Amino acid sequence: MCGIRLLIFMMSLAPTYQQFPRLCATQEALQTKECCPAWDGDGSACGARSGRGSCENVEISEQPDGPQYPFSGLDDREKWPLVFYNRTCRCAGNFMGFNCGDCKFGYFGENCNERRESLRRNIFHLTRAERNRLLSYLNLAKQTVSRDYVVATGTYREMNNGSNPIFEDVSVYDVFVWMHYYVSRNALLGGPRNVWTDVDFAHWAPAFLPWHRVYLLHWEHEIRKLTGDTNFSIPYWDWRDAQSCDVCTDELMGSQSPQDPNLISPRSIFSSWKVLCSQAEQYNIQGVLCDAKNEGPLRRNPGNHNTNLVERLPTSAEVEFTVSLPNYDTGAMDRTANMSFRNTLEGFGDPQTGLGGSSRLGMHAALHVFMNGSMSSVQGSANDPIFLLHHAFVDSIYEQWLRRHRPSPSQYPESNAPIGHNGDYHMAPFIPLHRNKEYFISSKDLGYEYSYLLDANQRLAESMRPYLDELQNVWPWLVLAGLFGGFVTVSIGAVFLIAKRRYKAWPHRKNWKNAFALPEKQPLIWSNESETNRNNYQTTM
Repeated sequence: MCGIRLLIFMMSLAPTYQQFPRLCATQEALQTKECCPAWDGDGSACGARSGRGSCENVEISEQPDGPQYPFSGLDDREKWPLVFYNRTCRCAGNFMGFNCGDCKFGYFGENCNERRESLRRNIFHLTRAERNRLLSYLNLAKQTVSRDYVVATGTYREMNNGSNPIFEDVSVYDVFVWMHYYVSRNALLGGPRNVWTDVDFAHWAPAFLPWHRVYLLHWEHEIRKLTGDTNFSIPYWDWRDAQSCDVCTDELMGSQSPQDPNLISPRSIFSSWKVLCSQAEQYNIQGVLCDAKNEGPLRRNPGNHNTNLVERLPTSAEVEFTVSLPNYDTGAMDRTANMSFRNTLEGFGDPQTGLGGSSRLGMHAALHVFMNGSMSSVQGSANDPIFLLHHAFVDSIYEQWLRRHRPSPSQYPESNAPIGHNGDYHMAPFIPLHRNKEYFISSKDLGYEYSYLLDANQRLAESMRPYLDELQNVWPWLVLAGLFGGFVTVSIGAVFLIAKRRYKAWPHRKNWKNAFALPEKQPLIWSNESETNRNNYQTTM
């Protein structure tokens, strides 16, 4: 036990890498608008001396955005990341990261020259050890304060244009919770209740799928760095045709509490988790950013949702129809008329016709509503770890569509999409920077695959993994049982042979009662007379 605690303590000291590098959250960095931290490997900015990268001006696309957001210069996410920084690290080759200290997705090794493809598996095909690792990694990320990253809890205007930095420490897990809140929050126009609701930099428009793909890749990347387990991959929950939340067990993502069905069972590690940034209405009323303070317990009551909004979980047929839609997205933020693959998968198009305007939600959105708790709030949904399993499966459907239709980059809107969604727009609030259209490509180009997209034989092998693992765990007992069974069999056989020989040695008598009678007492030494009588007796017989 002491060894495990020591291991966890050592793991908690590992650096994590994500939004707002601590070295870029200073007054100097904000006022100079430069985020080019030194790489520890050589001490130079962006690892320039080692050829890993250089500090460069941020290049922003001038393509026009759609008319949905009529303001300019009021929201910190506009033309990301120019409000905060106009110079960042531009990494060379296979290097990546805020200081070019990491590798691009799919590359490993000290020099990022080792190409490797990871496999994202069905959560029900994980071995017992893999399931335990998943839960322990999630909990470790939730309990470990990020040493290298902080989150913004005030707008740039509230920071007095950088002279008064307003940032907070959060855990590795909560960095990602905050990111999902930040990208989807309403625009704060200044003052209480003065918000613009018709804006979202990662939902309701073309960037929905590329943005969440990058989100999962970074989350996966951070868990590997935190734990040192470079083989870790996010599992997915295949919810097609599910009748209930079959991952909601204490062995997986937590069952319902018997005391309060809206809470997680106390037998689950997730019952102690606290959520943040889930009260969107409160922040809109106050006209401020989420303060990243813990607000309360993780909530979930799957199946007890508004059935007028979501009738049931999506079916296999609906997923197949969605994947068959050839058009990716028109670029409009119109959930009622935008007949497209993205709109239907996100949940605003009818999964049986592709047409918008339905009073019900489907596909991705249906799952969020079905969970009826923390997952049901867009801004706070990432508090629930089921969010990761769910979006991994959504990403796999996106991958199916990419492989089936093989779209050209021109199918991704270059202009006039809602703000944040044009092809060359940098995804908020990621640092390092990523453009939307860069992730309009196959997962195999990014170094990962989904187990259910493998060929038939490989899929069968994957489905058998947990059973073979259990068999491997019990084989010593099976061997012992076999040896014991063999010993018993040999013993019974030996007894049978001995009994058989004794039976053959018994005298053949007509009277079976006499056959089992006690033998007569005989003298130890035979006399001649007795010997003669014995021979005569035998002769007579």
